Amino acid sequence: MRASRMLSILTTLQAKGQVTAPELAEACEVSVRTIYRDIDALAASGVPVYADRGAEGGYRLLDGYRVRLNGLSQSEAGALFLAGLPGPAAALGLDAAMIAAQNKLMAALPANLREDAGRMQERFHLDAPGWFGETEEPTHLRTIAGAALRGTLIRIRYQSWRSEKQRRVAPLGLVLKGGSWYLAGQVDGSVRTYRVARVLDCKALDDSFDRPADFDLAAYWRDATLRLEAEMHPNVAVVRLSPSGVKLLDALSQPYVRARTQIEETADADGWRIARVPTGKTSWHAAAELLRLGAEAEVLEPSDLREKIAEMTRAMAARYRAARKA
Repeated sequence: MRASRMLSILTTLQAKGQVTAPELAEACEVSVRTIYRDIDALAASGVPVYADRGAEGGYRLLDGYRVRLNGLSQSEAGALFLAGLPGPAAALGLDAAMIAAQNKLMAALPANLREDAGRMQERFHLDAPGWFGETEEPTHLRTIAGAALRGTLIRIRYQSWRSEKQRRVAPLGLVLKGGSWYLAGQVDGSVRTYRVARVLDCKALDDSFDRPADFDLAAYWRDATLRLEAEMHPNVAVVRLSPSGVKLLDALSQPYVRARTQIEETADADGWRIARVPTGKTSWHAAAELLRLGAEAEVLEPSDLREKIAEMTRAMAARYRAARKA
């Protein structure tokens, strides 16, 4: 375990340049004191690892020192091939490069690991889009990706929900979510999210920008999606559910709603249970979401949502009656 941990410390220092003891401790899932002992052991064995003091200090390897680590474990070799997503790579113009890199890696692997990696490719396939959805192929994705890699600004014409806008954007990163590409872009000092498919026009500029030192794309996306889901479901409805309604709610709800739905353990004489379900901003949106449960659900509160569902179902019933008579 210690040898594996020290190897991890070496590769982390080589990859990131300078890392603090608390960061290494979190990555290795050990205490900071353990990291201190491991660093001392590495230095004693001849590895030129140094500590930079101060608020922005940390551990680093001597400039020019490289750790040559050609060995891969069986699971590591398989994971490298499992990580290849041909669809997104093609969208970014990297499909040929990905295939070439995988072929080179396969050729470099020992025979036993080559067989395991080939088996991984044969038996696992990653399909990014959700069910009944397709991967978007935005017109300007490659231009935006190129600017993000170069660290240069872009000028976009963007169609938002309300209007068409012109923006000068610093592209900080791209995220593929459920088959759709999103841009995390900085505008006027704040980071915003843009759906790349809604970019009507894009021009790469020669002007560079200073990337925020503390910006973490994964952390930004996690916080942004959680905030969006909370904004989309600010209200709560009290709903009476049949046994089938409980199953339907679980099957049809978004993960955010499913995780925050509270269903009482006790059922009434008919087997129906009371649930508190996060719902949309307006009664119309909330009604549209809950009507998917059909006759297996009854909204008890709030009263305006109950009335909205009654209004919508009356209109539906009248329309179907009229169609039958015609």
